[in-house]
Amino acid sequence: MGLEPVRLGVVSTAGINRLVIPPAKISPLINLVAVASRDASRASEYAREWGIERSFGSYDALLADPEIEAVYISLPNHEHVPWTLRALEAGKHVLCEKPLSRRPAEVETVWDLAGSRGLQVAEAFMWRYLPQTRRFAELVAGGAIGELQFVRSLFSFAMSDPATNVRMKPELEGGSLLDIGTYCISGIRLLAGEPVAVYGEQVPGGEGVDVRFGGLLRYEGGARGLFYSSFETPGRKELEAIGSEGVLRLLDPWHGWHGGIELQRDEEDGSESIEVESADAYLLELEDFARAIRGEKQPLLGRADALGQARALAALYLSAEEERPVELAELDREI
Repeated sequence: MGLEPVRLGVVSTAGINRLVIPPAKISPLINLVAVASRDASRASEYAREWGIERSFGSYDALLADPEIEAVYISLPNHEHVPWTLRALEAGKHVLCEKPLSRRPAEVETVWDLAGSRGLQVAEAFMWRYLPQTRRFAELVAGGAIGELQFVRSLFSFAMSDPATNVRMKPELEGGSLLDIGTYCISGIRLLAGEPVAVYGEQVPGGEGVDVRFGGLLRYEGGARGLFYSSFETPGRKELEAIGSEGVLRLLDPWHGWHGGIELQRDEEDGSESIEVESADAYLLELEDFARAIRGEKQPLLGRADALGQARALAALYLSAEEERPVELAELDREI
């Protein structure tokens, strides 16, 4: 007998939902039962559009529904932690869209509350669930390119609507680092672990958010991570691991729509393609979340990963603001 599907509600009608709702509706582990908006008519129209059973004209009304077990939060960045905490207080498991937070103390607060209530919470880095991501990390860890020396990551796109896009609003915690640079940091951390120091530089634009952000992550033993995120650069998605004996490239790393892995040991020999199965990252993410709720497994991404991500982001912002390298240990001294 299979697992009982998790009764899920969606908090907000954000654009990212278009990638999450279809797999939620076909998964045998998810029963998508509700959606909420701050506008009742918008919620009702959205529910009809997507074939969702219930709609609510406020987020609190959805959280008050005793039949909803878990929520997916796709609100703007500045509302991720407040509504995650409110959902946990209402007894709901939470899958929160990335980034959960750029503040380590907030991450600790979220997991402390979830633990006290016996609830699951996860930061929605869907790319981590892809088979190609797992295989790529296994190859690096297994020595396919020798000793890891350098990780390079990039995510950029040329924003077409900067005047109205929520990503450009500082009060909504916009900016390229939190929006797409988070993938780059996640990629470097997956392969190299937690950095001991970082250096970041930002180019402000719009109302003061970073429209471009570049940085370096330093590791004990000599490894380095280099990344770049931008709202002003043609679309690029890259993740590359450079070792003492070769280079591994993860094609289309953040979505996996046109993915695969390339291994190059010598420039003259060309590259070798490593085939990996394709999959829907959002479906895998939802089903991992559901299995964790049902107690079948530990979630792929938990407290340690979210805390490591927040620490790296906090250090990078501090570095960019003060125009100096920042050691991660400085964050601990400030607590």
